[in-house]
Amino acid sequence: MIVSMVSLGCAKNLVDSERMLSLLREGGYVLTPDPADADIAVVNTCGFIQSAKEEAIETILELAELKASGSLKKIVVTGCLAERYKNEVAEQFPEADAVIGIGDQPEIVRVLDEITKGERVARFAPKCNMPLTGRRIIATLPFYAYLKVAEGCSNGCTYCAIPAIRGKFRSVPMEDAVAEAETLAQSGITELIVIAQDTARYGEDLYGKQMLPELLRRLCKIEGLRWIRVLYCYPERISDELIDVIASEPKIVKYMDIPVQHCNDEILKAMRRKCDAQSLRALFAKLRSRIPNLTLRTTMLVGFPGETDAQFEELSEFVQEIRFDRLGCFAYSEEEGTIAARMENQVDEEIRQRRAEIIMEQQMPIAAALNAARIGTDTEAVIEGFDAEAGAWLARTAADAPEIDGRLYITGTPEDGYRIGQYVQVHITAAVDDYDLSGEVTLR
Repeated sequence: MIVSMVSLGCAKNLVDSERMLSLLREGGYVLTPDPADADIAVVNTCGFIQSAKEEAIETILELAELKASGSLKKIVVTGCLAERYKNEVAEQFPEADAVIGIGDQPEIVRVLDEITKGERVARFAPKCNMPLTGRRIIATLPFYAYLKVAEGCSNGCTYCAIPAIRGKFRSVPMEDAVAEAETLAQSGITELIVIAQDTARYGEDLYGKQMLPELLRRLCKIEGLRWIRVLYCYPERISDELIDVIASEPKIVKYMDIPVQHCNDEILKAMRRKCDAQSLRALFAKLRSRIPNLTLRTTMLVGFPGETDAQFEELSEFVQEIRFDRLGCFAYSEEEGTIAARMENQVDEEIRQRRAEIIMEQQMPIAAALNAARIGTDTEAVIEGFDAEAGAWLARTAADAPEIDGRLYITGTPEDGYRIGQYVQVHITAAVDDYDLSGEVTLR
C-alpha cells in the first residue's frame, strides 16, 4: 500500500517523521509525498501553541475529506497533538483510523498493519519509548539535514507545554550523534543543522556538564560536511567554551539562534527564564566582539500575563537597541496545563496580537538596513533550485537558516546548469525586499 507522511511543526518533529518514513519503507510500504496519491496518510502533528493546534486540526479535516471522496483509505494521527490530548483526539476525529502517541512511533509499521485489517487503534506508550536515534529518509533538500541531539525539555518555563508533551530532556549519547552525522555526510549531506529544544544543554544529563562544544569539535572532523549550523541555544547556557568553538571552527557558520522571549526582568522571572536584561546585553556584546560577522537570530514572546504597556515598551526599545539580524515575534498563547494559563491579568488577545505586529514592524527597517549594507559584498551561497516565476536561481547564504530566513535570488536561466546543493561565490547586487537579496555568481 502507498503511504504519505504529512509533517507539521518544527524541525525536531521532521526528524521523527523521517525515522517513521524509513521504518515504513523497510516494512514494505510504498511512499509518496502527496496524500491524494496515497492509500494511507500519516500526519505528524504539532500541538505546542494554539496556531499550531489549529493547523493540525485543519490538516486532519482536509485528509478526512480525501478519505470521504474515496481517494484515501486510512488516516493515522501522531505527534504532539495526539500525545497532548490522547483519547480526546481519537474521540473528536472518528475519521482517524489510528491515534498514537510519540512513544508509539517506533511501532508505526505494526499500527498500519493493524488498521489495514480493519482495526481502530488508540495507543499511548510512555514518552521514553521515543527513540533518540534511528535510520531516516531525508525529507529536506538533499544537501542538508537536521541532527537532533536531544529530546524533550526540563526548563519548566511557565508558558510552555513542551515538557508535558515531550518529557524530560534526554541527550543522545555522543557516539550515536557523531555516528548519525557521519552517515548523513556519507549520503551527501553537506550542511548539518544541530537542534534540540535547548541545544546548549546537550550532555548535562549524561555527562554531568554541557558537552555541545566537544560534540561540535567532533562533528567538524567529519569529512564531507561544509556548513554546521547550531540552533536554539538558551542564553544562560552559552559558555565561553562554546563561543570559542563557534568562533574558531571554520565549518561552523557564524549564526546563532538564541531564544530570548523578553527583556523585562519581572516578565522573565514570571516566565522562569534564567536571565535578565543586563546579562542579555552583556551576552550579545560579547558574542559580537568574539565572533566576527555573527548573524544573531532570536524570538520574542509578547502579551505574557501581566505584561504592562511600560514593559512592552521596554521590549520594543530593546529590539531597536540590539538590532538582531533575524527576529521572530509571537503572541502569547494561553496553553492549558501550564502555570501561566492560571495566572491572573491575562492580556487581551487583540492587544497580544497587536504587540506582536508592532515588534515585527519595528524589525522590518532594521532587516532592510542590514540587507542594504550587504550590497556590494561577496559571499558563499548554496543553490536550492530554480524559480521559474521569479526567473532566477534560488540560493541561501550561511547567514540564513532553511525555511525561516531570507532567500538569495541569483540572476540566470535554467540553462546555467547549477545543481541543488552546489556552493558558489556570489556578488550581492541588490536588496529585493526587507529580507531577500539578489546577486550574480562570480565563482562556481
